[in-house]
This record gives sequence, structure tokens and C-alpha cells, in this order.
Amino acid sequence: MVLQLSKYSASGNDFLIFHSFISQDRSALAKSICNRHFGVGADGLVVLLPLKGDFKESYKWEFYNDDGSRAAMCGNASRCVAFYAALNGLASLKHSFLTEAGPIEVEVFPHTNLQAESILEVSSTLGEAKLLSTHKEEGLEFSLVLMNIPHLVHFAKTKEEFLRLTHNLSFLKALRDKYDANVNIAFIESSGALSYATFERGIEGITLACGTGACAVYSLLNIAESKILIPPSKEKLSVFKVGQKIGFKGEVKRICDINMVF
Repeated sequence: MVLQLSKYSASGNDFLIFHSFISQDRSALAKSICNRHFGVGADGLVVLLPLKGDFKESYKWEFYNDDGSRAAMCGNASRCVAFYAALNGLASLKHSFLTEAGPIEVEVFPHTNLQAESILEVSSTLGEAKLLSTHKEEGLEFSLVLMNIPHLVHFAKTKEEFLRLTHNLSFLKALRDKYDANVNIAFIESSGALSYATFERGIEGITLACGTGACAVYSLLNIAESKILIPPSKEKLSVFKVGQKIGFKGEVKRICDINMVF
């Protein structure tokens, strides 16, 4: 059997993508092909399932983390699939698709010819953020925010605190397990930009970027204007509000197409 895959990256998050008309459990496949030593290597697998009939959305997705677990939503993956769907004729440049967290609105911004471009900007509007609760852990204040999926957020007071916490993986893992949420450490730089790092569920570590994490952090700033957020990948994200919804925009890279033989 030959499986045709495409690999995309958004702010350092990389994903393997294909489309199918068959919905099934692909957990074992995701764990196998996302392995960086014995597979292709990626943070996750996304399968697009085109929708027919009276649907506002162009397709729905199955999203898998690299350990084979399912996730309701992933912000950077939403931007990658928007590029893939537009390129492969599954949707228009501006469209919506269905996730387990609800519909997501995306838009692709080609410079000239979409078919010829490998890097372009894509935006994704994720919905409303909800502050669920606040907590203290080891003297530090955290906010639990629902941004399609739960995020625990702490704003470091100094750059030293930010670096110390983002390197304390055992502490972040303990918080992740206690609250069953992604854990975000953020710091407002002297330039006004906001650095952040996210310890993600299903990834078991800090990823190069997290889209829903960026939006969760931004939601706690209580501002109307857009803000530049900088993940560990250093690829800047512009986070903004559309009414009460929060969205973000940044570059997506079309890395390669792969024929994988089983």
C-alpha cells in the first residue's frame, strides 16, 4: 500500500497531512509515521475528510499527536491544513472546517501563484477564550484558560524566571498532569513583544510553537490591539481579536510530499 502524505510546518510545529473519504482510528499509524527515528517524523498527523451536502464547513479533520493520542484542536495545524486544503482543491482560500472543538475559520494569503509557493501566511480564528479559574503553584500564579483546549498560563516577572521555568520540565509535566492542560510560561520583553513556551499534552515536552497557547496567553492581556508573540522557534505570530474571537497569523511552510510504502 502506498500512502501519499504532505509535510507542512507552522512556526516550527510540523505535521503530516493527507485527505480521505474514510473515517477510522489511525492512532497506530500516527504513532508510527510521526516517529522521528523510525518514521517520517512530525508533531502530529492530520487527516482531512471532505464534507458533502448541507455543510458550511469544507471538511472535518482527525487530529493525532505524535504519540497516537487524539486532540480536539491544534492552532498551528489548523493553519497547515488550510494551506493543504486550498492547494489540493478541497476548499477556497478563505473557508471553515470542523474539529472536535467546533468550526475553525482560516484564510490563506498567496503572493502570486498558490501552486508555486512553498511559504506563505495563513490566519486561523479559533473562537472565544474562557478564563476558567486561577491557581497558585509553588508561590506562582497560574490562570486556567479554555482556548478550544485547556491551557495553564503563568506570566514570569523576569527573563531569568522565564528561562528557569521553561527549563524545569519536571515541574511543567507535573502541572500538565495535575490540570490535564497544556502549560504556558510567558514573559513580556522590553521591546513589547511577548515570548512564550508551551509544554504540550501528547508531545511530552516544549514544542517550537503552540497556536492555541499563543491565543490563550494573549487573551489574558485584556487588550483590543494585536500583539506579536514569539515562540521558541522565533517565528513571530501576530495574535488579534475578531469581535470576541481570537485569531492568529503567521508563516506556513510546505516542506515536501511523500509516498510512503507499507
